[in-house]
Amino acid sequence: MPLQQGSVLVVDDEPALRKALRGSLTASGFLVEEARNGEEALGTVQRNPFDLVLLDINMPGISGIDACRRIRGISPHAGIVMVTVRDVEDDKVRALEAGADDYVTKPFKLRELTARLRAVLRRTRQHEAPEPEVIEAGNLKINLQQRLLWKGEEEVHLSPTEFDLLALMMKNAGAPLTHVKLLRSIWGPEYGGELEYLRSYVRMLRKKIEDDPARPEYILTEPWVGYRFRNPSDPDSPPVTSDEE
Repeated sequence: MPLQQGSVLVVDDEPALRKALRGSLTASGFLVEEARNGEEALGTVQRNPFDLVLLDINMPGISGIDACRRIRGISPHAGIVMVTVRDVEDDKVRALEAGADDYVTKPFKLRELTARLRAVLRRTRQHEAPEPEVIEAGNLKINLQQRLLWKGEEEVHLSPTEFDLLALMMKNAGAPLTHVKLLRSIWGPEYGGELEYLRSYVRMLRKKIEDDPARPEYILTEPWVGYRFRNPSDPDSPPVTSDEE
C-alpha cells in the first residue's frame, strides 16, 4: 500500500482525463475526488475541505481563474495547482495572482504532476509551523535571525536588499514567485513594473551563491512569470534547464 499523501480534488471537464488522474493519483497514495466544473468544485469544497485542488484553467461556466479565487476564499490553507496551457505565459501569472500555489502545463507527465502536488502539500503544512531560524538548501545555509548566509563553510556577504530577496525565495522554496510579488514584497507596494531592477539583483545573487551563474541551480527563471528557488536536496525540486535572462 502506498503511503497516504493527502486529499485531492481534481477539477476538469474532460471525463477521460479525470478518470486517468484519479487512477494515477490514487496509486500514488492520494485520496481523490472529482468535480466536472468550477461550480461543482465550489460546492464540493464548501462541504468537504481538501488538502489539494488540481484545477484546469479552461472550463465551461466559471473560469478556472475565478474558481481558483473563490476556492482560495473558502479554503485559504488548501494547496491549489492549476493546469495551464503551454506557451500562454499570461495564464500562469493570472493563476498565481488568483491564489494558486503552483501550475503545470499541458501536456504534463504524471511524475511531474505528483512532484508538484507533494511539494505544494509540504509547503502548505510547513506554513502552519513557526518560521524556522535557519534554512538549509544544498550547500547554502541562511540564518534569518542573525541575517547571515553561508555557502559551505564560507560566509557570503549580502547587502540588506540581497538578503531580503534571497530569504523570501528560500522561505518559499519550490514555489513560483511572480515579478510583481517579489518587487512589492521587497521594495514596497508602489513597485511592480521595474523588471530590470529585479533582474539586476538576481544577477548579483547568482554571482554570489551559484557555482556557475550562467547555469544556476538555485535561483531558476520562470519565463515571463518570475523566479523559483530550487533546493537541490529536495527530491521534488524542478529539474535544472537552460536558464537565461
